[in-house]
Amino acid sequence: MCLAMPAKILSIDGDEAEVDFGGAIRKTNVSMVDAKVGEYVIIHAGFAIQKVDEEEAKETLQLWNEFLDSSEEA
Repeated sequence: MCLAMPAKILSIDGDEAEVDFGGAIRKTNVSMVDAKVGEYVIIHAGFAIQKVDEEEAKETLQLWNEFLDSSEEA
């Protein structure tokens, strides 16, 4: 199963960007979107597939973190 997750773009070098998934920093390909440093994108299978507004991205990341926290308690 693959999940599409929001991430904030920290830096861009050509088609590769360093992104922050709410604390986890990774590299991803941004060739499919017109995004800038500081914007949020949805990442799927190592590619940014669309831009998303900051409020929606932060809400999704918060829900994901709550899910992970609850699964650790179980």
